Amino acid sequence: MKITHTETTLSNGLKVMLKEIHTAPLISAWTWYRVGSKDEHTGQTGISHWVEHMQFKGTPRYPVSVLDKAISRDGGQWNAFTWLDWTTFMETMPADKIDLALQLEADRMVNSLFDEKEVESERTVILSEREGSENEPLFQLSEAMQQAAFRVHPYQHEVIGDQADLLTMQREDLFRHYQTYYRPNNAVVCVAGDFEGGSMLARIRELFEGIPAGGEPPRLKRSEPEAKGEHLLTVEGPGETTFLQAAWHAPAAGDPDFFPMTVIDSLLAGPSNLNMFGGGGISNKTSRLYCALVDTELAVTAGGSLISTLDPFLYGITITVHPKRKAEEALEALDREIKRIREEKVSKEEIARAVKQARANFAYGSESITNQGFWLGYSEMFDQYTWFTRYTEKLARVTPAEINSILEKYLVRDQRVVGIYHPDGGQA
Repeated sequence: MKITHTETTLSNGLKVMLKEIHTAPLISAWTWYRVGSKDEHTGQTGISHWVEHMQFKGTPRYPVSVLDKAISRDGGQWNAFTWLDWTTFMETMPADKIDLALQLEADRMVNSLFDEKEVESERTVILSEREGSENEPLFQLSEAMQQAAFRVHPYQHEVIGDQADLLTMQREDLFRHYQTYYRPNNAVVCVAGDFEGGSMLARIRELFEGIPAGGEPPRLKRSEPEAKGEHLLTVEGPGETTFLQAAWHAPAAGDPDFFPMTVIDSLLAGPSNLNMFGGGGISNKTSRLYCALVDTELAVTAGGSLISTLDPFLYGITITVHPKRKAEEALEALDREIKRIREEKVSKEEIARAVKQARANFAYGSESITNQGFWLGYSEMFDQYTWFTRYTEKLARVTPAEINSILEKYLVRDQRVVGIYHPDGGQA
């Protein structure tokens, strides 16, 4: 099977990443922008997510009523996602139909309408989405945890934004954000699938290279100070289930510490799914926390979360407390397990098993042409594509000494946030 990967930067600063995969007559195109909730000021939280919504509301060439029908008619699927560090738009289509997706993305990079009525319509949609999330215990708890963990860094707020900001932002705010960040010099176009590289690059040049570059987009650069003392918080709300979360500041994806941290996650909670849009398939029933918490009926579930980010974010553990036990008991068991793994040291054999699981989970999330297109741009948002290609190699190099060092450096009790969601027994 021939797989060819190339990278090119156009004269306007647009980076183009192409990966030929001739296994099926499909192509997946991803357009990434280096803008996410990290780039939002207080008063405009949620603006990146809102602008993403507005990209589906039409251009003069592609009115709102035409877009979805056009993609569906040609047998394609499309979506978009806004996250902490980035926003991305994707289309996966039959290989002979992908030109529609390329034309669409080039057009809405500069010609999105931001019609006033559509802005107000989306305000209602997003507020409803926000209100629905607030009925979810884990959303409430996670939001409180982020706010506690980040006092100055803009990772402190949820991607969807604060309700007060969603109520007050105007069309002009959204359009200014769009004009500032949706520029070719702040974007990466990634295409994976069944195509000839030279022809694809020529077509992308034809469609995108005439779009003028913008100025250097502003960035909020505020480093989070080191935590001093354990932060304990409680959240009360509807439901009947108690949840416990513990979170520590974790290394950014580009930090060498990220890879031993990934192995620690696999040891403690089972391997995380780094690909947010597909993958998984590896059970965590052999993990230390499953054995210590679920098998002993202290918890119903126990899972970890390590997310690839541009700046240091969080490593989190989420526990669904058993109905007959207390969150404090689950927390004590968690602390015992972390203490045990630190004091007893981890064997080469256990590390090898955890690495094997993490690598398998990674492979599951990299199988399809859509996921290959995803990884081209995703890794570029916080590092470079070699991060993806060398991922399993770097995991395999993790040593017991590194595990012990990372445990001492990051999983420190007086530098963590602990949150408990107490249900009041009411209906959500």
